[in-house]
Amino acid sequence: MRDEPKHSRPRRKSAAGGLAPGLYVTATPIGHARDVTLRALDVLEGADLIAAEDTRVTAKLLAIFEIAKPLVPYNDHNAARQCPRLLARLQDGARVALVSDAGTPLVSDPGYKLVREALGAGIRVHAVPGASAALAALALAGLPTDRFFFAGFLSAKQGERRHALQELKSVRATLIFFEAPQRLAESLADMAEILGFRAAAVARELTKLHEEVRRGDLSGLAQAYAQTPPKGEVTLVVGGAGETRTDFSRVDWALDKALAFMPLRAAVDLVAEMLGVPRRAVYTRALARKNDGPDATS
Repeated sequence: MRDEPKHSRPRRKSAAGGLAPGLYVTATPIGHARDVTLRALDVLEGADLIAAEDTRVTAKLLAIFEIAKPLVPYNDHNAARQCPRLLARLQDGARVALVSDAGTPLVSDPGYKLVREALGAGIRVHAVPGASAALAALALAGLPTDRFFFAGFLSAKQGERRHALQELKSVRATLIFFEAPQRLAESLADMAEILGFRAAAVARELTKLHEEVRRGDLSGLAQAYAQTPPKGEVTLVVGGAGETRTDFSRVDWALDKALAFMPLRAAVDLVAEMLGVPRRAVYTRALARKNDGPDATS
C-alpha cells in the first residue's frame, strides 16, 4: 500500500454517523492509498465491523487514515464458517463493510456468497465503488473500450487454460485477465497460438511506485517476458476477435513515406506510434519493403 505523509491529506467532513444498517461492498485502493474514496472512508469509519480478505492488509490501510475498527477475516478458506456469523450480525442491524486486499470485492475476490446470502435474507446491500485493476488496465491499454469481457484468472493447468482460451477465441470484445507473474509468459504463448495475432497490453503494479504498461502483440510479449519474468500484480488486456486486425495497406503507405527520408528504426517507431500497430509487426514489414526496394543490394 503506497502511502503519503498524513499532513498532505485534505481535510474531510465525515458522514459516518449517518450510516444505515446493511452490508457495504467497499472498494479499496489497488496500490496508491490516496485512491480511496471519501465515501469509502466514511463507511470504514462508521461500520460496526469490517470483514477483510486479509486483516493485516486492511489494518495498514486503516492505520494510514487513522481509523480504528474491529476486523474479522473473510476469505475463501473460512467463508463457510464466517458467513453465518456475519449474517447474524447483519440481521441484528449491524453495519458491516466488506473489503478485499485491493480493488473492488467480488471481482476475482471473496464476497459473492455473502452478498447472495444477505440479499436472500432481506438485508440491504450497498455498493461503494472505487478502484479496479481491470478498469485501470483497460483505460491504459490503448485497445477498444466500448465492449470488454472480464475473464479473471486462467487455470494454472495448461490443458484447462488452453480450453478456456478456445472458448474465448470468438468473443468480439476486449478481453481482460488477471495473471500470476510466474505464469505470464506461458499464458501469453498459449494466447498467441490459440487466439492468433492480437494486440495486447500487460499492466503491472498499477498505481504503485513501479507501475509499468507494456504494449505489443501476444507473441512479442510472450518472448519478452520469457526472457525477463515480471514481478508484482499483473493485469493483461487482449484485443477481441475481429477487432485488432491491422489495415496493413495504411501501414505500408506510411512506411513508404517515412522510409523515404528516415532511417528504418526511426520510421518503424513513428509509424507504430502513429497508427497504434505493434512495433514488431511494423518492423517486419519495413524490412521486407526496404529489401525489396530499388536500393536493395541483395
